[in-house]
Amino acid sequence: LANNGVEVVLPRGQGCCGGLSWHTGDLAAAQGFARRNLAAFPADVDAILTNAAGCGSAMHEYHLVLRGTPDEARAEAFRHRVMDVSVFLARLGLRAPLRGAGRPRKIAYHDACHLANAQNVRSQPRELLRAIPGVEVCELADAHLCCGSAGTYNIDQPEIAASLGRQKAAAVMATGAEVVATGNIGCLTQLQAQLRRAGSPIEVRHTMQVLRDAGAG
Repeated sequence: LANNGVEVVLPRGQGCCGGLSWHTGDLAAAQGFARRNLAAFPADVDAILTNAAGCGSAMHEYHLVLRGTPDEARAEAFRHRVMDVSVFLARLGLRAPLRGAGRPRKIAYHDACHLANAQNVRSQPRELLRAIPGVEVCELADAHLCCGSAGTYNIDQPEIAASLGRQKAAAVMATGAEVVATGNIGCLTQLQAQLRRAGSPIEVRHTMQVLRDAGAG
C-alpha cells in the first residue's frame, strides 16, 4: 500500500475481528471485539482495509453483531468503510512498477468463500495478479467448492474438511501452477497442509505476498 502512494495507519488498539465468536454463537464476545475495533479505528480515513477474507466479512456484519445496542448506528457507518485490500488496490490502480520473474509463471488462484461469496470479490485479485508481467492466472476446477477450512469447520468436522481439502489440493495440482494464491488465512493454512500431505512443492501465498515479491508492495 505504501509503495503505491497510500498512507497506512495501524491502530494500536485494534484486536480480533470477533468472527469466530460470532459464527459459534458467542454474541457477548463478538460484541466486545466489535466495540474494541469501533473505538480503535479512526473516523477520518478513506477505508478500513483487511487482508483476511473472514475478518472482512465479520467486520461487514458489525451492524448485525451490535443490532439493538447503542453502537448499532456507529457499526453501520463503520462497515461501509471496510474493504478487502485487493478491492482497494484494484480501484486505486497499481502505481509501483511490477517486475516479472524473467520467465512465464503460472499462478493458480483460489477463491476464499468469505471473499467470493460473502463479499462478492472475485475479479479484483485476479486483475492484480495478471498485472504482473509474464504471469498466467490458472482457474481451478470446481472453483466454487470450499477448501474445507471455513472458520471452525475444520475443527468441528475434520473428516469432511480434510476431504474437501484433498479435492482442492488436487485441483490446484492439476493446473500445473508453481504457486497458488488466495486471500484468507484459513484457506492458506488448509491449502498448505493438504499440498504438503500430497507431496506437492507448490507454494501457497497470499495475493499481497505475490504482489510484494513482484515489486508492488
